[in-house]
Amino acid sequence: MTDKRQRWDIFCRIIDNYGDIGVCWRLARQLAHEYSLDVRLWVDALPVAQRLLPALDTQRAEQVLDGVTIAHWSPEFQFDRIADVVIEAFACELPESYINAMAAQPPVWINLEYLSAEAWVEEFHLQPSPHPRLALKKTFFFPGFTENTGGLLRERHLLDDRDAAQADPSARLRMVPRSADALRVSLFAYPQASIPTLLTAMANGDRPVVCLIPESSLLAPVSQFFGADKLQPGDHYSHGSLSVHILPFLSQAEYDQLLWSCDLNFVRGEDSWIRAIWAARPFIWQPYFQSEDTHLVKLEAFLQCYLPPLERDAADAWATFHQQWAQRQLAAGSWPRLVQALPAIQQHARQQSQALAAQDDLAAKLVIFVRNFQ
Repeated sequence: MTDKRQRWDIFCRIIDNYGDIGVCWRLARQLAHEYSLDVRLWVDALPVAQRLLPALDTQRAEQVLDGVTIAHWSPEFQFDRIADVVIEAFACELPESYINAMAAQPPVWINLEYLSAEAWVEEFHLQPSPHPRLALKKTFFFPGFTENTGGLLRERHLLDDRDAAQADPSARLRMVPRSADALRVSLFAYPQASIPTLLTAMANGDRPVVCLIPESSLLAPVSQFFGADKLQPGDHYSHGSLSVHILPFLSQAEYDQLLWSCDLNFVRGEDSWIRAIWAARPFIWQPYFQSEDTHLVKLEAFLQCYLPPLERDAADAWATFHQQWAQRQLAAGSWPRLVQALPAIQQHARQQSQALAAQDDLAAKLVIFVRNFQ
């Protein structure tokens, strides 16, 4: 099977705000740009996708943006062809009519799973799953942090772009207001997080904090903290050592710039988590809340994978803050302890970014798998 103008269909249901479409759009665009593939991205909720893709016309059934065909996955689903490669993103379940048509000329069918650092991922990565009724099989593809997984989503030019931006002081200053000694922090989290406790700790701290908050569902608890009406982009509030700036909704490229510009990034879910890793800056990851505290298991697996060989005191401060943040039980003393550990964490984050970038990225591993598929 040749890669030249090979047809790939990626199916995406938008479940949680912009994480699912964020990952799928990055992957689709990378496959089209770096591998010259004919990529069609099926999306169910076009108005949500439009926040990330302002040029998207929500009234059109199909359109081309940035080299990728975006098709509306509507309840009245219709299609003109079966792709050579079909990616079912995050177990979204393909339309039954499409699956039946696949049986006539079976494609490479991939179930792209959510990112996890859990040990079992290596065992289940690339495991086949026969269809119960048709002569079809799909393969489970697990992104991950080791060579024996599907890797992490990363464009070829990403780290070069990051290094150039971080080496340019004027670029950093344009994105992030700051005073001479202020700690620059970006804040993106689920609204159930311990936002008042965190902001109080920042306000009471010895070091000034400039906190940048992009427009999101997080604005409601932040508004409550300041006793203000709903905050809007451009608003600026201060309390003690804390200065909060509300940013507009950011494009993916702008969000990368924000992560690159800050000393500490609070991120959540999957898409912003991966980008924080590539930013090579200290970060606090908030996993998606799951029943029976499954998200805490995922967090612990990541910390065990990512923290070594960071020295013990800094690793403990970072891990403790992560755990308390994920459990919505942030202790007041955890913030100053984290701030004190940031220089060591910064060096570690840079080293881990370089080590993970030495592995093949997710798109590369997908293309290699398809090329060798039997």
